[in-house]
Amino acid sequence: GQKMDLSGRNWSQESYIKAYQFAAKAHNGQLVPGTDLPYIMHISLVSMEVIACLGIERQHDGNLAVQCALLHDVIEDTGTAYEDVESEFGLEIAAGVLALTKNAALAKDSQMQDSLQRIKQQPIEVWMVKLADRITNLAQPPSHWDRGKIRQYWEEAIAVHQALQGASRYLSRRLETKIAEYRLYL
Repeated sequence: GQKMDLSGRNWSQESYIKAYQFAAKAHNGQLVPGTDLPYIMHISLVSMEVIACLGIERQHDGNLAVQCALLHDVIEDTGTAYEDVESEFGLEIAAGVLALTKNAALAKDSQMQDSLQRIKQQPIEVWMVKLADRITNLAQPPSHWDRGKIRQYWEEAIAVHQALQGASRYLSRRLETKIAEYRLYL
């Protein structure tokens, strides 16, 4: 439910710290692809986008949004099991993280559609994390990507925006801007 703390914030430092520490351990040693920067930097930037949104759109369940943002890649990219997330953070957050996890058993070209359909069955705070993830990832593409890969990523971003823009006016506008700027790389 919706709990404001004394500052009027809709998320708590405690929930942030717990999820950040869990994510930092899980992603320890991983790098942002194509760089020598620790992967936790990506996680931090995604959660920053969500927190920026929560400062403007007060109606959201901030703890759900922030913790899902920090944990969004732990099942997909580390050895972390769904059960570990559920026992540490509860069913709602675990379900959100699982929805944000691509199904590796599916063909590459159907993974995004499948993921978006599963995200749409979750609370909109989970949609917000996907918007924030794509905002963060629409920085300069890795140098080894060819034009086709860059175009595909741009088209995917448009699909994410179309599917999930209803979750947050603030994040959907941020993503629109990033999509427009990303055209420079096409």
